[in-house]
Amino acid sequence: MTSRPWLPLLAAVTTLLLWASAFVGIRHLGGTISPGPLALARLSVMLLTLLVLLRGRPGRLPTRAEWPLVALGGATWFGLYNLALNEAGGRIDAATSALVVQVGPILVGLLATALLGERLTGWLLLGMAVGFGGVVLIAYASSSTPEGDVVGVLLAVVAAFSFAIGVLTQKRLLAGLPALQLTFWYALVGWAVCLPWLVPTVRELGDASPDTLWWIVYLGIFPSAIAFVCWAYALTHADAGPFSQSTFLVPFLTALMAWILLDEVPAALTFVGGALCIAGVLVARRTPRVR
Repeated sequence: MTSRPWLPLLAAVTTLLLWASAFVGIRHLGGTISPGPLALARLSVMLLTLLVLLRGRPGRLPTRAEWPLVALGGATWFGLYNLALNEAGGRIDAATSALVVQVGPILVGLLATALLGERLTGWLLLGMAVGFGGVVLIAYASSSTPEGDVVGVLLAVVAAFSFAIGVLTQKRLLAGLPALQLTFWYALVGWAVCLPWLVPTVRELGDASPDTLWWIVYLGIFPSAIAFVCWAYALTHADAGPFSQSTFLVPFLTALMAWILLDEVPAALTFVGGALCIAGVLVARRTPRVR
C-alpha cells in the first residue's frame, strides 16, 4: 500500500480528465485524418513520450509467461480499441459511441470476478446499474439522430470488449511490471498492430495543417502516455471491477469540456446523467460491512 493514499486518487482523476479531453480533441479533428493514420500517429507520439519518461531504457523484457498477456492487452486495448473507436466515430454520433463503449466497465466488473477472483458485491452491481443509467441519459440527451450505423455500433462494441480485455490483462501483469514499463510494452504492441497504415499515415500527415499536427501531439502525450501510466498506477492500488466503474464519469466530463471548449451547450438531462454517473461510481466503490 502506498504511503501517500491520495496519490492513486490523484492519478485516477488525472486519467479521467485526460481521457475526456481526448474525445474533445478527436471531435475537433473531425474528418481531417483517417482512423488508421490517427491511431498510428497518436501511438507513435505516445511511444516517444514514454521513452523520454523512461530515459531511453524500457527496463526488462517481459518474461516468457508475461508476453502472451502483454501481446493480448497491447493488441486489443492500444491497437484494436483505437482503430475500432476511430472508425466508429465516423459512423455513429458521439453519444451513441459513448453509450456502447461504457459496456466495457461492466464487462470488467463481471469478468474480474471470474478471472481475478474479485468479489461481485451487491454495491458493485447497483453501482453498475446506476452509472450505466447515467450514461444512457447523457447519450439520449446528446443524440442528434435516432438512427445509427449498425457497423458503427458493432465497432463500438468491439472497442468496449477491447477495453475490458486490456484492463484485465493489465491487472494481472502489474504485480510484476511497473506501471510505466508495462504501458510502454502495451503501446509498442499496439503500435505494431497499426503499422499496416504506415503509408497513408505519412501521406496524410504531410498534408495536415499545423492545428491537426498539434492535436495529434497532444493526444499522444497527455490522454495516451500520461493518462495510461496514471491509470496503471492507480489500478495497482484498487480492484479492477470497482475501479473501472470510474470511467462512467468520462462522458459527463466530455460534455462539460465540449461546452467550454467547443461551445456545445449540453442538454439539461446531461447534468442529471452526470449526477447518476457520479452516484454510480460512489456506490460501486462501497465496501460491504464485515459481520
